[in-house]
Amino acid sequence: MEKPRQDRLGRLLIDNKLITEEQLEEALAEHSGSGKSLGRVLIERGAITEGQLTSVLAEQVGIRYVDLGSYAIDPEATNSIDITMARRYTVMPIDFKDSKVLVAMADPTNVFALDDLRIKTGMEVLPVVSTADDINNTIDRYMHETMDMGDGMDEISTLEEGEEEEPEDERGLKEAGEDAPIVKYVNLLIGEAVQEHASDIHIEPGEKDVRIRYRIDGVLQEIRRSPRKIHPGLVSRIKIMAGMNIAERRVPQDGRFNLQVSDQEVDLRVASLPTVFGEKMVLRILDRSSILISLSQLGMEPDPLGSFSKSFKKPYGTVIVTGPTGSGKTTTLYAALAELNRREVNVITVEDPVEYQMKGLNQVQVNTAVGLTFAASLRSILRSDPDIVMIGEIRDPESAKMAIESALTGHMVLCTMHTNDAPSAVTRMTEMGIEPFLIASAVDSVVSQRLARKLCTRCKEEATYEAGYLEKIGFPMDGPEVAKLFKAKQGGCAFCNSTGFRGRIGLYEVLEVDEDVEKLVVGQATAHAIGNLAREKGMKPLRQDGFVKVNRGITSIEEVLRVVM
Repeated sequence: MEKPRQDRLGRLLIDNKLITEEQLEEALAEHSGSGKSLGRVLIERGAITEGQLTSVLAEQVGIRYVDLGSYAIDPEATNSIDITMARRYTVMPIDFKDSKVLVAMADPTNVFALDDLRIKTGMEVLPVVSTADDINNTIDRYMHETMDMGDGMDEISTLEEGEEEEPEDERGLKEAGEDAPIVKYVNLLIGEAVQEHASDIHIEPGEKDVRIRYRIDGVLQEIRRSPRKIHPGLVSRIKIMAGMNIAERRVPQDGRFNLQVSDQEVDLRVASLPTVFGEKMVLRILDRSSILISLSQLGMEPDPLGSFSKSFKKPYGTVIVTGPTGSGKTTTLYAALAELNRREVNVITVEDPVEYQMKGLNQVQVNTAVGLTFAASLRSILRSDPDIVMIGEIRDPESAKMAIESALTGHMVLCTMHTNDAPSAVTRMTEMGIEPFLIASAVDSVVSQRLARKLCTRCKEEATYEAGYLEKIGFPMDGPEVAKLFKAKQGGCAFCNSTGFRGRIGLYEVLEVDEDVEKLVVGQATAHAIGNLAREKGMKPLRQDGFVKVNRGITSIEEVLRVVM
């Protein structure tokens, strides 16, 4: 009996050591019964990836395979065709080679596509093979449905051939910033970032192009690279919107503006930084709705949540929230303030900057240029009959001393500090010159937190780990049997933007300052000793709190170890 013709593909896969004889036989049987192609059957069974299959097929027809995920794509090449043609034929120009345009194609045998590409680009086409998913992802990254980048890029720049790279006069810069295509492009970037739930937009000029990156779930992801010539107009447009000096490019500047994006009001904080290739712009997206999260949604376990709530609901005392920049400290404090904000209490905050505005609060913006520092603000606040004071960050001994004295004189003080864990916040205050007995009397609790990415619910995969490894990292095990754990899928899916993660959850440790801890503080014990006592009394460290989330399938072991020392 003659073997199916698909067996020839199977031989190639075996020769390349991608599958075994047994896998081929099982796949051929399913192929014969289902009518699906052998390649599709092997992909669905998990024996090979689409990239591996495409690579073998490319070798078979004598055309090179290119992995677009790792290829340094030339943005000038991507602008040589429009998005309509790219989607119609599933093609993407990625580079120029010897006066030819290198085009990634899902089907390099499509002669109609090759002819249209040759006419559109005005160059000979050098086809290479890539997977359809990779090509579509690249189209999404370098092009956009709402703006034809191929036709628009030439309009964006006001430069003519041979002109200086950046207009020198303010009028020229302003005209570049108000050019219609650049307005669309900036709105596109902001709208896209909001849609992807990004916290920051990074616009970084290079020698030949401009790199656009979004910080999504705490991790920077490169979204696209654009031609270098759009940079002057791009920077000028953002500066105009943020009320910054468009003619000044030698010193850093700060600005702020708000924008309506799809029925959603977002505030943006802008910072410019001069680099060797031009000004780098960072736009921090402040979503007003994100601060309205309740304590029950923070991700805090019931026991530490109860301790935290009890401490900030006292009539006086100090609650400290610690963690690195971007760990969600402000969100935690505002969640607490939302519960404390009542008509009968006077709540005053001092922040730098005031990132979110909440009704009912008296919010003070620090302005060091006119002498309105944290310490100066606090002195004035204490003369304004406050019940609750929130200090954005304790940065110096004077602010720390005033915070402690405020708590001892009958105020509830909520504040943040930068320390690695909860016990270290107490010893940090001692190092600032605050008397230990004052700290012991004033501080009620310290919360340390981190933000871990949540696994994508649509593509997360089951994972198994050796018992020795789990024991080494301190993962709780009830016995030799390990609970079903999950990890991020390599390459992710469309829902999670190919990252394997979507959204974030808080990891917390809450140190209650009771009588026993107070004795150690007064005795100037080390943070290590205070931490040991707190753990003996039931405090769950950050890593252990993360492992609770791992057991529930919310995040992965690797992610917890990434964010917690």
